[in-house]
Amino acid sequence: MSRFSSASRFEHASPERVGVLLLQLGTPDAPEPAAVRRYLREFLCDPRVVEIPKLVWRPILEGIILPARGRSSARKYASIWTDQGSPLAVNTARQAIQLRGHLGERGIDLEVGWAMRYGAPSVAQALREMRERRVSRLLVLPLYPQYSASTSASALDAVWAEFARWRNLPELRTVRAFHDHPSYLDALAGQVRRAWTHDGPPDRLVMSFHGMPRRTLDLGDPYHCECLATGRLLAQRLGLAPQQALVTFQSRFGKAEWLQPYTDRTLAQLGAQGVGRVDVICPGFVADCLETLEEIAIEGRDTFLAAGGRDYRYIPCLNDAPEFAAALADLVQAHTCGWPMRRLGAAEAAARDEMLARRRERAVAGGAKS
Repeated sequence: MSRFSSASRFEHASPERVGVLLLQLGTPDAPEPAAVRRYLREFLCDPRVVEIPKLVWRPILEGIILPARGRSSARKYASIWTDQGSPLAVNTARQAIQLRGHLGERGIDLEVGWAMRYGAPSVAQALREMRERRVSRLLVLPLYPQYSASTSASALDAVWAEFARWRNLPELRTVRAFHDHPSYLDALAGQVRRAWTHDGPPDRLVMSFHGMPRRTLDLGDPYHCECLATGRLLAQRLGLAPQQALVTFQSRFGKAEWLQPYTDRTLAQLGAQGVGRVDVICPGFVADCLETLEEIAIEGRDTFLAAGGRDYRYIPCLNDAPEFAAALADLVQAHTCGWPMRRLGAAEAAARDEMLARRRERAVAGGAKS
């Protein structure tokens, strides 16, 4: 038996395909303690995420963190779970379907897949499905606008780990980040403007990004700088004065210093200062998840109102906004430039459009997975 795997069938004359794989962070299979513990164990055992020696970290993880957080996190997941399942998985599936549709509308025929760095569908599973579809040129697109070693690099680690087991590797390209890509920023600005259609801008717009230990910045991780760039460029597009737009960082863990200012403390300060209305958006997340729907939309509201604030509004992530699907299509076209691409004829494109329309309907109705 060979140590290297191959496609189930290999035909030298079979046409080769170009594919794009969207990578997200991950989600438990269910809002239950056992499922949450499995997810957290995989996530927190990643050395890119927790840079503590294994011999020191594993006893803390298994003896303290997982028993304590499994049940409490499961309750939080249950508060945001949908009939279709995890919001993150449902929205990522829809994004993949919409991306395929936008590329089809441009006459480009690509294979599109998606995977979770932690949980299901796994990166290994998605890559093997691409191989079975005869994909010989692959673009990997981590859905993290701002690069960090603990997110973007970790997602690519999973790709390299799977390829280490393959005999026949595809030609590979990756998207490092898109924090300042004009189409992404336009999509964000459009999402904010839609939220302001009736009542106009708030007194403050808080742009909350996921936190990272301060140590990562000192060691050369560019995440903090790219978050600040996104915040500045988005504020410019919205025509906000510097004092109207704030960049903050959420989801800190443990006693070490994390990137500042902290979102929860900022919201408490704004409430105590008598700021009337605060809107919060999370530009580092392209799909709603526990960190946005529970931590920001629910806990953030409670923090602001308890401190004396009057009006708090959470602006949803990009999710299935058409502008974001178009932004992804722009990224894919730019990063697959020069690859031989199959173009759809008129009849084929019409048939593809009809099929994609049916898929979109099913995705909206039931969170279909691509």
